[in-house]
Amino acid sequence: MRSIVFLGMTLLAASVGIGQNHPSLPSSFRATTIHSPEGADIFVRSGGRGPVVVLLHGYAENSDSWAPLAADLMKDHSVVVPDLRGIGRSSKPESGYDKKTQAKDIRAVVTRLGYDRTFVVAHDIGNMVAYAYAAMYPDKVKRLVVMDAPIPGIEPWNEIEAECGTYMCARLKLLVNPGVWHFNFHGAYPAYPGPGAERLVAGRERIYFDGIWDDFTGDPSKPDEATRNFFAATYTLPGGMRAGFAQFTAFSQDAKDNKIFEQTKLPMPVLAVGGEKSFGALQAVIMRHVATNVQEAVVVGSGHWLMEERPTETVALIRNFLDAGETKQ
Repeated sequence: MRSIVFLGMTLLAASVGIGQNHPSLPSSFRATTIHSPEGADIFVRSGGRGPVVVLLHGYAENSDSWAPLAADLMKDHSVVVPDLRGIGRSSKPESGYDKKTQAKDIRAVVTRLGYDRTFVVAHDIGNMVAYAYAAMYPDKVKRLVVMDAPIPGIEPWNEIEAECGTYMCARLKLLVNPGVWHFNFHGAYPAYPGPGAERLVAGRERIYFDGIWDDFTGDPSKPDEATRNFFAATYTLPGGMRAGFAQFTAFSQDAKDNKIFEQTKLPMPVLAVGGEKSFGALQAVIMRHVATNVQEAVVVGSGHWLMEERPTETVALIRNFLDAGETKQ
């Protein structure tokens, strides 16, 4: 299996073009694959020295999306950057895409690398995994950063426009609203079983992802062409789109799990970051349902793709928040 993945990634590199300026984690980072007891092999890269920070990427991307932040934090932190189950160079099992299971994957990565308590920084679907991780292991998370994504089951997951009062909140009538069409575009319907969505996008992955990138960017030029080609290619690996769609199929189970997690508020400090042209202050509204100490930050001019659209500003926000935690210890 690993030889197939290696061959696939070699072909991926060729397909996006040697030397193109797509995001890439620092070359000094060490790569390894860690087996999770939950039935997945998690590809992870790590580097630097100092307090440990775990970076959890989102959908339509992979762990290389953290390149700007990793390059900055590695100066004085140990930075751990996994590919989530089913994405990038991690394995793509048939099941286990609920975020509670993926949180256990991340715990296996942390402990196998010899770490225990860490900072956690997340974006997009990574937020959902990070929330489950923080809820399950609250004493293992020093500080939590979540960026520009909802949490299944946590309001305004099901609120209607009249209850929301903001544009982005109204878009988050998530189970029915076409503004987030990709949340339901996975073909997992009782009347239509099988890989329908996979067949529709086969050979057209870039077109599918362009729809997501364009809908949620604040800058039509971001992500740029090289970045789009690179990320789209990672999902063309065998099982890539099936596993990607499974992230969304699991939302109903995630919502049930999160309703239980919500009964106990997160105790650690939380930084809730939203792009001005995307979630904005709504990210903090969401997190105040589940945490007791939430700081709000809005990245001016940015849409959803914060690392691509406003890397300098976003890195500064995260670093300042993490550094504040160190000075208090």
